[in-house]
Amino acid sequence: MKSRIHLSEHFTYGKLLRFTLPTIVMNIFLSLYIIVDGYFVANFVGKTEFAAINLIMPILGILGTIGYMFGVGGSALIAKTLGEKNQEQANRLFSLIVLVSACLGVLMMMAGFIFMRPIASLLGAEGQLLEDTVLYGRIFILALPAWILLYEFQLFFVTAEKPRLGLLITVLAGLSNIAFDALFILGFKWGLAGAAAASALSQLVGGLIPLIYFMRKNDSLLRLVKPVWNGKAIVKSMTNGSSEFMAEAAWSIVAIVYNIQLLKYAGEDGVVIYGLLMYVSLIFTALFVGYSNGIGSVFSYHYGAQNHDELRNLLKRSLTLIGITSVAMFVLSEALAHPFSVLFLQDAPYLLPDAVHAFRIVSVCYLFTGLAVFSSAFFTALNNGQVSALISFLRTFVFELGAVLLLPLLLGVNGIWYAIVFAELMAAVVGSIFMVALRRKYQY
Repeated sequence: MKSRIHLSEHFTYGKLLRFTLPTIVMNIFLSLYIIVDGYFVANFVGKTEFAAINLIMPILGILGTIGYMFGVGGSALIAKTLGEKNQEQANRLFSLIVLVSACLGVLMMMAGFIFMRPIASLLGAEGQLLEDTVLYGRIFILALPAWILLYEFQLFFVTAEKPRLGLLITVLAGLSNIAFDALFILGFKWGLAGAAAASALSQLVGGLIPLIYFMRKNDSLLRLVKPVWNGKAIVKSMTNGSSEFMAEAAWSIVAIVYNIQLLKYAGEDGVVIYGLLMYVSLIFTALFVGYSNGIGSVFSYHYGAQNHDELRNLLKRSLTLIGITSVAMFVLSEALAHPFSVLFLQDAPYLLPDAVHAFRIVSVCYLFTGLAVFSSAFFTALNNGQVSALISFLRTFVFELGAVLLLPLLLGVNGIWYAIVFAELMAAVVGSIFMVALRRKYQY
């Protein structure tokens, strides 16, 4: 068995892949929570119920991303503290961040449950679509605190030098989601409620097991101890992770606008096709996000230790890997366009031509997504949350949101698909500019 890779090591391509692979797979399994529900509902419940999941999921995603923000931002701060050889302070920061994020999760869970119906109405849901959206959302949100912990612990496992354990727990949660979906939908015939319950229970698995692990004595770099209030650290964690939160939250907000536009230009069928596109996007983007998250703590450690040669080595190898993967994702997306559409549209074959057409257009964006994601995460790792947040803000709120509002006026439904490509291209360009402009400041 290969020995544990430490943050302080010199990284080759092999070590980079070994170190980040668990985080990549974790991100993919997190995406499977949504995709598995969609598959079972689309094929064994109904098209309207499938549209309901796609309609409410962006809202739920915004709430769950709180954990992602604390995980990314907190990991950068904790890894920097470890690089400064202050183990005790790192554990105190870790414990405080977990406590604060869990408390926020409880508060948002209660508010979300109460206001789920007006939220669904604002999204444009009416009639049976409204009822289905409220049903799924209220059951799903009951596990929000655990979902937040699941998100952040996948990052903290990397910082604790236990990415394989994090992978194991995430895989377990993902497999439990599949098992519960099959049991509740196919076995108990609970329909949409069963899909929501399956996701909620799987989040409890993924969120509570790591909590128990870190509460006990372990051989990782981190352990939950009695927290000491440090408002400055909480603000710093939120600032560091603000770009990632903005990216995920903005994705959700943009998805809401996409759904509204699609209801306008293509009706419920358009929302169904967009859901398919986003399922592929979730998986492919998870590769880039997983790598960026996995390597982020290493960048932060060597930045804190002032190992500039290793920073340059990490950046060069990372950009090479991202470039190769980007081309592979484009080719794979083109190849999967038809078979993936068939998989989800067995009960609606008349949508196949439109779905495949949309896939062909959106596939181009994967040539640029990797660099867009990595450049933002790179500056988070360097504890420059402002630049990271700016890249994310421009990517979503300026480029993508602007394009999805304007291009359909010129191109109709096709404008909605081209908006995704435009946003990723522009974000990659902006990220590249910042990486070149700040190379002397950070000496990479």
